[in-house]
Amino acid sequence: MEFAQEQAGDAVIVRLTGRLDSGAAKSAEDGFNAALSGATPHLAVDLTKLDYISSAGLRVLLVVAKKVQQAKGKVALFGLSPNVREVFSVSGFDTIFSIQPDSAAALAAVR
Repeated sequence: MEFAQEQAGDAVIVRLTGRLDSGAAKSAEDGFNAALSGATPHLAVDLTKLDYISSAGLRVLLVVAKKVQQAKGKVALFGLSPNVREVFSVSGFDTIFSIQPDSAAALAAVR
């Protein structure tokens, strides 16, 4: 799994590529922790190139969401492929996260 981040004004866009599973969970969590070390977090997560997410990957996103919420910030996801979207629907995570159609909508949702 690849983890990349970029600043977009007062928000951070995190791009995940590949598979977010138990093997990648620790590095993803470390990456998110680094991305969140700052002021009030405004986080947009790009899942356009995420091929697969396991329960361990969902746990990473849930932990991140809780940290963002505790810091009075906002998080939004965008670019979910049909198979990743299905995992979110089946697990009920689509009711926990703000899922947006594109980066502009996700950035607007976190500001």
